[in-house]
Amino acid sequence: MTIRVAKLLLLAGVAFFYTLVVFNNFTDYNSNAQFVRHVLLMDTTMPGNNGMWRSISSPTMNRVFFLSIIAWETVTTILLWWGIASLLRVLRQPAARFNAAKFLPVIALTLSLLMWLVAFIGVGGEWFLMWQSRVWNGEETACRDFAVVGLVFLILVQPDTDPQS
Repeated sequence: MTIRVAKLLLLAGVAFFYTLVVFNNFTDYNSNAQFVRHVLLMDTTMPGNNGMWRSISSPTMNRVFFLSIIAWETVTTILLWWGIASLLRVLRQPAARFNAAKFLPVIALTLSLLMWLVAFIGVGGEWFLMWQSRVWNGEETACRDFAVVGLVFLILVQPDTDPQS
């Protein structure tokens, strides 16, 4: 039971983090929108880099990018809390039921990992050369968040077993 509770608490920690991320994106929309705008503009990358043709200056496209990030984070948050509720319902059930209930949290954590890896490290970091910016660089944060979520993912997917009599 201790291992199951530990898995639930770690999952709740990730869900709490995502809840705050979504809350901040709604309550301080402009700060985070500016971050996305500058990454897409590539206006603080190294002068004279040959990748400037990739920059996006359209306010509409900036909004689309940022709103898609918020949507992605919101779906992830909902699935995390829903998954926690599913696991709580089967907390004292046989291991097979508990393992089967990991379905939603696994999807949620996978969405999270893909967001940090694809959207932030891949698209932001490499396509829009965010790594070159000293001001608008979220790669370190993205790598940290990817590592934390990845660790929780690996712990969660470890099969639970029934206690031996």
